[in-house]
Amino acid sequence: MTVTTNRSAQPARVLVEDWGWRHAGRKAWAVSDLDLVIEPGERVLLLGASGAGKSTFIHALAGVLGGADEGETRGSLLVDGVVPERARGRIGLVLQDPDSQVILSKVGDDVAFGCENLGVPRDEIWRRVHTALDAVGLDLPLHHPTSALSGGQKQRLALAGVLAMQPSLVLLDEPTANLDPEGIVEVRKAVERLVQQGSSTLVVIEHRVEVWRDLMTRVIVLDAAGGVLADGTPDQVLDDVGERLAAAGVWVPGVPLELPGRRAPAVRESILTTDDLSIGRHRADPVQTGLELTVPAGAATVVVGPNGAGKSTLALTLAGLLPELAGTVAASPTLAGSLGPRPLRWKSTQLLTRIGTVFQDPEHQFVASTVRAELAVALQALRWSRLQIDERVEEILDALGLAALAEANPFSLSGGQKRRLSVATVLTARPAVMVLDEPTFGQDRRTWLSLVGLLQSELERGATIVSVTHDAGVIEHLGDHRIELAVPAREVRAA
Repeated sequence: MTVTTNRSAQPARVLVEDWGWRHAGRKAWAVSDLDLVIEPGERVLLLGASGAGKSTFIHALAGVLGGADEGETRGSLLVDGVVPERARGRIGLVLQDPDSQVILSKVGDDVAFGCENLGVPRDEIWRRVHTALDAVGLDLPLHHPTSALSGGQKQRLALAGVLAMQPSLVLLDEPTANLDPEGIVEVRKAVERLVQQGSSTLVVIEHRVEVWRDLMTRVIVLDAAGGVLADGTPDQVLDDVGERLAAAGVWVPGVPLELPGRRAPAVRESILTTDDLSIGRHRADPVQTGLELTVPAGAATVVVGPNGAGKSTLALTLAGLLPELAGTVAASPTLAGSLGPRPLRWKSTQLLTRIGTVFQDPEHQFVASTVRAELAVALQALRWSRLQIDERVEEILDALGLAALAEANPFSLSGGQKRRLSVATVLTARPAVMVLDEPTFGQDRRTWLSLVGLLQSELERGATIVSVTHDAGVIEHLGDHRIELAVPAREVRAA
């Protein structure tokens, strides 16, 4: 959560004239030639292909892009007649990355942080904290540790902190990306209650267009080549030019996905199994116990369930990166070879070709200074030749639309580009098993199709894929087998 201080009760007006931003060290402008006026009280859905500059623009509106050492700007961008850095107390931002928004160690204190900066009276602060937590459906004690929250719960926490501030300009960068279906509904209702008060202007970046369509008064589509691709009411933009927008990578409700269906593979042996497994980050507080699971070889398995059920924890445990609290995770003899059945005991280089893992937060696995170098890390560890590395890296760059960014710093990419890179780092080594946590987060229509299509190709070659996901499309196209976790129940259903 990012906040500025000192609030006014009137919704903000945004004026953008010939504005652009280029990240330091990059040749291409992230955003260019942007001219917009957002009137007080408007509710704007901001769309565009991955890499079109949506997050860059919304960060600029929040005044958090940084100074000259972070990049170059041109043109003018004003909130109520001043640069956003001076619009103190009028702006609240919810970011894509849940972990980057947690400030304090307890839930109640974290939600109260922005209000305290605003100088809100103590009694009013705690009234707002309770109201905001109720609004986003985060039913936890105020003293609950923020370190124990799932990614989706952290996203709700960040939104609660913004709602408690009661800002005049609310900026939401994919606020439902890590939420379960129930959480999506709760967040949507919370935002609706906020805008119905009439005190805020709203700008939302979201790939789930259907969730927000009827709440919005306007849809703006950024053009990756610069400027605005479309601007109008939701009906004007999504109905009149929907096919053109879909071709440009925008998720448009009702436009079918052009992806061939897959026939579920025949029943095969299990490549990973669990026996009376308990998982969690702390031995005294297991999030699931008694799990008896199988992951079939050569098939696509999805792990589904509400936020806080332990889906990411299970993924890391299956991948041999998190110790079992009780019970065991065992690999089949075919996968383990001479290493022994416990993935937890394998060395990192032994895991590379056996179990590759994509974390929920892509930045947690970047170690190199360029995209190209990042893709080569695993192959260098496997002692591939330079020619083999170059050929494989070029293949993956082209397949996932990252070739133009090969020399860019991974941390300067957009959220969707970071996610594709994190998946690509695993794909390069072609492991037998891939464990992917929200692999399609932040993807536009075109990159989603490329990514899912590439994963289907990996299945065709005999790979096993395990995906933690809330994405209905992933469940449909990569869901041969399902593991469903529940909260707070201690049982799991497999189908």
